[in-house]
Amino acid sequence: MRLQPTCMACGKQLSGRIDKKFCDAHCKSSFHYQKARNNPSSFFNRVDNQLKLNRRVLKSYNKAGKATVRKQVLIEKSFNPKFFTHYWKNKKGDVYLFCYEFGFLEKLENGKAKYILVQWQGYMEL
Repeated sequence: MRLQPTCMACGKQLSGRIDKKFCDAHCKSSFHYQKARNNPSSFFNRVDNQLKLNRRVLKSYNKAGKATVRKQVLIEKSFNPKFFTHYWKNKKGDVYLFCYEFGFLEKLENGKAKYILVQWQGYMEL
């Protein structure tokens, strides 16, 4: 005689297929949500999330393709300049760091730290 399997989320006895693990879609979703919450995020996820956040912040302050913004404004939006996808060096030797297609260059103007924001252009190809 076989024991009836129970739902991995709520513990109710299951009926139907022998390999069934959850009573319904809600229990399945709830189980996987709790599992993800209880596991510390992986290094990959933390880096990926920060890159996406950096891109969103840069995009929101760079509507015209080029802009200048105080560094502190972006930092307050959880922008982290240590996370970038690639870089581009211009003819003057300035190194722009990019989060996907949005780049930034730190400059000091009148004693205040600022970022010059740019958008990737075709002439920047390697």
